Amino acid sequence: MEDARIVELYWERDEAAIAESSAKYGGYCYQIAFRILALREDAEECVGDTWLRAWEAMPPSRPGRLDTFLGKITRNLSLDRYHGSRVQKRNGSYDLALSELEGCLAAAGDAQTELEARELAEALNRFLSGLSKEDRQLFVCRYYLAQPVKDIAARLKVKSSGVSLRLFRIREKLKKYLEREGLIQ
Repeated sequence: MEDARIVELYWERDEAAIAESSAKYGGYCYQIAFRILALREDAEECVGDTWLRAWEAMPPSRPGRLDTFLGKITRNLSLDRYHGSRVQKRNGSYDLALSELEGCLAAAGDAQTELEARELAEALNRFLSGLSKEDRQLFVCRYYLAQPVKDIAARLKVKSSGVSLRLFRIREKLKKYLEREGLIQ
């Protein structure tokens, strides 16, 4: 079913919207959740919660890209669960992806106000818009979707070492960019 029709089903309050969303994007949302949480049961629960959140959000929201809309909901739910359980256990692959960015971004405790966080988000968006499409995709796959380097490399049909090197160079550019913007020292 086309995305526009699925969105219409949500607006019509037709429960078939959930079944159609699950059929079309269940695997995609599960992968996002699993990369962050690394536990099948938690990932499945976040995906189930995604359909409820989408139901609650439409209307009034009318997403232009349903896959992005659902993926963002899943990611946010997964991150909330991840941070809630982080004290008890750690997810090595997601922690690794985040630790790669530590040299570029200030620690969460350093951001004193919501304004500073917004400035950082705007600077990050400007930085990403200046990257090539492929570098931007690499960055998003690794640091937003938390995809393992080997999976990114397999999808691009290149060596993992090549992806790692490009990500390293992107992080270095990001760090210099944020220093120039006065957002990190």
